[in-house]
Amino acid sequence: MHDLLARAIAAHGGLDRWNTFKGVTATIVTGGGLWPMKGLEQDPNPREETVTLHEETASVSPFGQPDWHTAFTPDRIAIETTTGAVVSERLDPRASFVDHVMNTPWDPLQRAYFNGYAMWTYLTTPFLLAMPGFEVAEISPWQEGGELWRGLRARFPDAIASHSKEQDFYFGDDFLLRRHDYHVDVAGGFPAAQYVYDIVEAEGLRFPTKRRAYVRGPGLKPIRDLLMVSIDLSNFRLTT
Repeated sequence: MHDLLARAIAAHGGLDRWNTFKGVTATIVTGGGLWPMKGLEQDPNPREETVTLHEETASVSPFGQPDWHTAFTPDRIAIETTTGAVVSERLDPRASFVDHVMNTPWDPLQRAYFNGYAMWTYLTTPFLLAMPGFEVAEISPWQEGGELWRGLRARFPDAIASHSKEQDFYFGDDFLLRRHDYHVDVAGGFPAAQYVYDIVEAEGLRFPTKRRAYVRGPGLKPIRDLLMVSIDLSNFRLTT
C-alpha cells in the first residue's frame, strides 16, 4: 500500500477497525445548484443514507414518497417501497447518461443512481482506495492558504461506479481528508473540487460532516460562486 494512503487510512481509524463493520448509515441534508440545473426540486428535509463498506451498494430513504427508498448497485438502480415492491428500475443505468451535458435534465432514476455512487464513494473514503483493483500514486501537493495538502490520484476499477475513472484526494498534515477532485462524467464531465470539513469520530472511524463541491476552474481553483452540491452529514451509525 502507498505510504500516504496507509497514513490516511490510519488517521481515519485504520483498516482493522474498518473491517469490523459491514455498513454505515448517516443522516444527510443536501442542496446546491446542480439540482435545479437538472430540473429537479431538492427536498430540504433530512434523509437517511446507508451504504455497505466492502461492496458497492447504497440506499437513501425517503425518496420521492415517504414510503419509498432507492436500491443502488453499479449495474442496477431501483426505487422500491418499504415492503420491497419495485416502483421503477433501470438496468445498466450508466448508459442512460450518454451525450448528457451539464444542464441535461435527469429523471428520478438518474438522480437516484448519482446519489448512490456518490454517497458510497464519500462514505467509504479513503478506505475504498485499499480495495482490490484501485491504483494510487502520489501527485503534486495543493497549496491552500498557509497549508500544503499532499495528494493521491486514484484510478478506479471498472467494477466500481463513481464520478470518473481518475479522482484526486488531498490530505492535511494530520492525514485527514481535506479535498476531493473529480470530473462528473454523468453531467458532461465538468470538473469539480469538493472541500470537506468538520470531521467527527464514530465508533473509532472519522467522517467529514460537511461537503461542498464547486465547479473547478483554471489552475485547479474552485469557483466559489458555483456551488454545485452541498451535503451536511450527522448521526453516523456503523453496523456489524
